[in-house]
Amino acid sequence: MTTQKQQQMLEPQEMVRIKNSGMINGHDYVGSPLMNEDRDEEMTRSALTAFHAKEEEIERKKSEVREKIQAQLGRVEEETKRLAEIREELEGLSDPKRKEVSMIRKRIDLLNRDLKTMGLSCQKKEKEYKEALEAFNDKNREKGQLVAKLVELVTESEKLRLKRLEELGKNIDSLR
Repeated sequence: MTTQKQQQMLEPQEMVRIKNSGMINGHDYVGSPLMNEDRDEEMTRSALTAFHAKEEEIERKKSEVREKIQAQLGRVEEETKRLAEIREELEGLSDPKRKEVSMIRKRIDLLNRDLKTMGLSCQKKEKEYKEALEAFNDKNREKGQLVAKLVELVTESEKLRLKRLEELGKNIDSLR
């Protein structure tokens, strides 16, 4: 197969050869009809050959363009795959410890819930403690008041007994 430049160089030479073949003895020569037919047939063959050569060249260029397009499409597909892989890697790089962070966050959430319930329980128990302490203090105060009353009553009772004993002692002394 000849290259495009070679064909372009051959075409003008071929056209010159075709023109020259009809002009064997100059312009004045009108050849025999048989020669004219040969000449016409040769011109037709040359034109057909040139036409076929052009068609082949066009087909060859079309196939070259198709091959280039297919090659570019293949490269584009490869690049698309590579870009998808790179995107996946970038997503992985953005948070490499994502699973561990997620697990720790879940544990923190669970602890927060536990702390909340414990805090409520603690507040409830503190309230119960304060109420119990207040009841204890009330009872202790009441006990103190009762002890004071008891001491007062005992003291009064002793005074009364002493007074009574003195009276009895006086009565016994008077009886003697």
